[in-house]
Order: sequence, then C-alpha cells, then structure tokens
Amino acid sequence: MKLTIVETGLVPEPIRAAFMDYPGMLRALVRASDPAMDFETVSVIKGETLPDPTSLEAILITGSPAGVYDDDPWIGPLMDFARAAAAAAVPQVGICFGHQLLAEALGGKVIKSPKGWGVGRHTYEVLDCPGLVAKNCPKTVSVAVSHQDQVVIPPPGADVIARSDFTPYASLNYANGPAISFQCHPEFDDTYSAALYTARADRLGPAAAPAVTSLAVPGDNALVGKWIAGFLKSHAR
Repeated sequence: MKLTIVETGLVPEPIRAAFMDYPGMLRALVRASDPAMDFETVSVIKGETLPDPTSLEAILITGSPAGVYDDDPWIGPLMDFARAAAAAAVPQVGICFGHQLLAEALGGKVIKSPKGWGVGRHTYEVLDCPGLVAKNCPKTVSVAVSHQDQVVIPPPGADVIARSDFTPYASLNYANGPAISFQCHPEFDDTYSAALYTARADRLGPAAAPAVTSLAVPGDNALVGKWIAGFLKSHAR
C-alpha cells in the first residue's frame, strides 16, 4: 500500500532545523508498525497541487497551525479532496488539523474552542480501536497534543473512538467513507513536543511549563501508530 501524506503545516521556523518535517515524523510512526508501507508526500502548504484522490491507495492529512474556517487558498480544495476520497472509499487518516478537516468536510463542525489551548500529554478514554484486535484495545491512551480548535459536532454516523472531558471528540471513526482521525499528535516524540511548547511559550503563556512537565507521563505513540497502520491495512484497496 502507498500512503499519500498531505502536508498542511510546517515545523515552526525557530526549531525547524533540529527536527524532521511532519511527513517524516508520520512515516517513521507508521513504518514502525508496517515496514512494507510505501509513502509519497503532497505539500499543499508549499503550493503543490492535490492529485485525483480516486487514484490513491490511502491518504493521511497532517497537522497545521491553520484552522478549517480560515481562508487559506488550499483549504477549500482539500475539503473537496477529502469528500471525493470518502465517496470513492479511499481510506483516510487525519491528525490534529487533519482530524478537524475530515470532520468538517464530512458533515461535522469545528470551532476555536472557548476552553483554550490543549497542550501537553492528554489521556483519553478509549471506546473502540478500529484496526486492532479487541485484546490490544486499551482502556486509555496518552499522547501529546497541541491545539486550540476542536470538533464540537461530529459528522452524521461517526463513532467516537476516544474522548476526554476536555476533548469529547478526540478520535472519530467515520460512517461516510473509511476514515479515522485523531486530535492528538502520535508522531511527536517527547523531545519535539517539549521544543514546540517552549518555542510557543509566548502564545501558550502559563500553560507552557506545565505542558513540558506533563511529558513525564508515558506516551502511547507506538500504540496509536499500530492503530493507524492496522486501520489502513484492513481497508487496503
């Protein structure tokens, strides 16, 4: 299977030279669970044109500092791309902004949350694990996050597969097209997460230091990577 990663955001410039880009992080995450997976990247944030989604085997949409309600010229076409992929039963995965974009494109609603920034290691109650056998489905999962926007109305028929009081729709399994999405960032290792929160300290204010400290809680990145790889494999075209 070839996974087409749609790059919608860049590592912040002050720390960019020290880390992989987001497609690179996601390749490492998925490849750890499925070494046979092939990859390609289409960078809409750099002005690259989206391919015909019906020609693709699988799609992953990355995180971004943009909001789905913004007027960036690539957001509308990406919404159409996601809807066309869903209609053609192309499996899709969304991460953070990708989670929000899939939800909005497929009939849900996303807003800038009045709860403010979600940062640090968040723990979610897990309700289901598409792509994993039942015995490997944990009761909770803990992963680093960085977001202000949230899905507040899921698309019709979507199942909530992970939640918390702060983020009730933290992960979704979509009825209209094979897709799952996650508000968290399983591709972020702790070194990157700490650097990101520190680089954004002026925006995060007093939330920055506790966000870094919270990374002492063990992360479940690899498990979510298995979740993603298993979902994609189960929907191979």
